[in-house]
Amino acid sequence: MTQFTVGLGCDRGVLLETLREAVQAALADAGAHAGQVVAAASIALKRDEAALLALAAENGWPLHFYEAQELAAVEVPHPSETVRRYTGTPSVSEAAALLAAGANTPMTALVVEKHKLKGADGRNATVSVARKQP
Repeated sequence: MTQFTVGLGCDRGVLLETLREAVQAALADAGAHAGQVVAAASIALKRDEAALLALAAENGWPLHFYEAQELAAVEVPHPSETVRRYTGTPSVSEAAALLAAGANTPMTALVVEKHKLKGADGRNATVSVARKQP
């Protein structure tokens, strides 16, 4: 069974329901399900983001946090200057998914590059899905 990692980016204060909906849609796009996810990851700035912590806990996923400079060192298909301005890295979800998938994971391992969702709460969530490296 193929294993996956999910990279998570979100607005501060995003609701769990918004994040859950974004992850479910991204996994569906990947032809995967939550049981195939072996880790979730985000930027260290989000270490205290309630929805991230709750989503990882409800799915039993280990949750990894990376510093902006670690994320910035990862080559991604969709870097964003807006994200860089706010976080210090051009990518959160794509880079986090790749780092969680294993050292030197190529960007070709991204099966969902950048799934964006604006929830009913008006907040944004971004999810990327990568194939876990053996």
